[in-house]
Amino acid sequence: MSTNRIIENDEGRDFDEVLNSILSEMGSVLNIKSGEIPNIDLYMDQVLSFLDEKLNYTRRNSASGDEKIFTKTMINNYAKNDLLPPPVKKKYSKEHMMTLIFIYYFKNFLSINDVQTLVNPITDKYFDGNDDIKLSEIYDSILKIGEERISLLSHDIRDKYEASMKSFKEIEGEDGDYLRLFLLISLLSYDVFIKKMLIEQLIDEVRKNEKESLSDKKKDKQSKKF
Repeated sequence: MSTNRIIENDEGRDFDEVLNSILSEMGSVLNIKSGEIPNIDLYMDQVLSFLDEKLNYTRRNSASGDEKIFTKTMINNYAKNDLLPPPVKKKYSKEHMMTLIFIYYFKNFLSINDVQTLVNPITDKYFDGNDDIKLSEIYDSILKIGEERISLLSHDIRDKYEASMKSFKEIEGEDGDYLRLFLLISLLSYDVFIKKMLIEQLIDEVRKNEKESLSDKKKDKQSKKF
């Protein structure tokens, strides 16, 4: 494993090829805009097929097809546990699809309990389309801002890669190559760790505010009895 081929896969691609491929595919995933989601209500099998096709890239071993984006059991459990609004006559709307995409991204690094705390206020207020802001507008705004930051993300990753390549120069051969690889992964992981901690604290604030709001409503109801 040479320094300029510190990251390889079965095809023998170097770091730049792997990074460019990931960022390119990330852009295609972020391009699942609300307008590309079917406007007609879908049955479960159609939901699974659509999401499996659109989110296939995000699977670690996408070529094998063994890993599922969602299963019927998973989606049914989301609905039973109020993470996802229930289907109407066994059919799922465009809003269901957008909510499932949110859930999919979040559940990769957050607990389901945290995902529910984060997503429920959105579905409670915007799912039925009765508010001034539609769920599709929120969804597309997030994707647009995400797309605009892909180049910044690419620059940050390349910066970490270059910093890693400049380290442990005194150690030659495979040992040096592995230490540089380990450093790169550690730097990337440190970012994930810090951001995850921040996200969890922000979700705790959401949960705290929600409890305070429910407590205030309960007090209002009790005061009206007297």
